[in-house]
Amino acid sequence: MAFSATIFAPSDRPLDIAVLVLPRASILEVASVLDPLRNANRHLGKEGFRWRVVSPDGDDVALTCGIALPAIGPLSAAVGADALIVVAGYNQSEVATRPLIADLRRIAGQFRAVGAVDAGPWVLARAGLLDGHRATVHWEDLEDFASAHPAVEVVPDRFVISRNRFTAGGAAPAADLMLHLIGARYGAALAGQVAASFQYEPQVDGARPQRPGLVPVAGDARLAGALAMMNAHLEDILPLAAIAHAQGLGLRRMEQLFRDALGQGPGAAYLDLRLQMARRMVTDTDHTLRDIALRCGFVDPTSFSRAFRRRFGVPPSRVRTQ
Repeated sequence: MAFSATIFAPSDRPLDIAVLVLPRASILEVASVLDPLRNANRHLGKEGFRWRVVSPDGDDVALTCGIALPAIGPLSAAVGADALIVVAGYNQSEVATRPLIADLRRIAGQFRAVGAVDAGPWVLARAGLLDGHRATVHWEDLEDFASAHPAVEVVPDRFVISRNRFTAGGAAPAADLMLHLIGARYGAALAGQVAASFQYEPQVDGARPQRPGLVPVAGDARLAGALAMMNAHLEDILPLAAIAHAQGLGLRRMEQLFRDALGQGPGAAYLDLRLQMARRMVTDTDHTLRDIALRCGFVDPTSFSRAFRRRFGVPPSRVRTQ
């Protein structure tokens, strides 16, 4: 049973959504998908959206916060829904087993649309369900995802709708995506009511890039711009003078801005961003320490290990074994 009409179009017909939640997904990701639909029904005064939660084995799903999310059954229980959304987080390569990937590939054509959130696009791509489509994934995985799946047009957008496929880069982009779905079916006014209920300011333009955590948040536009440049160049390190010039600042003035707002100079802030990225790659990827060092702008593993130990108190090799 194949459908061609998009789910992102005006309709009074209730939309039935099956959500496949994988172990170690985030509760915030699940809530970002389901709660906007619940709230939309409240404002509509009727059932505009229905949903069901399924899991790989039909059992409750252990989320990252330690809560077990009830499921109505395994993936086969999703059949009959209009759309399927895969929500995945950590260790998707382990929890999305080969039988599950095969089942996804087999039943995907029975849904009008198939989507994914956060690490969920990895699961769809492994099943070949994103080949020939534009898609996004969590910003931390963009480079690896594009390298692993060259048949997918990977973009850094918050969310992407590509014919009968849709993807979102994380929890907040998933909320944006669901608000877009609500607005497409029932109008922008309803989507605005739902967003207001959560005191949430949606990014209605899914093509806006994901912002890789300007940490800490910068109130000064010039400081934010400098941090954005640093985040975009964690491997090919930019000279501080070039960053200052791009923000219309002298090097001494940029130094003062950083110290006033962050309590550290721009060089230290730049190094900290690189080391934070390195730690994520050490814990969450299989890249070698040499590869991680190079990707985070260090000339060799030795200098990387020294900097990592100074920042986190232990060498990267110990973090990985732990």
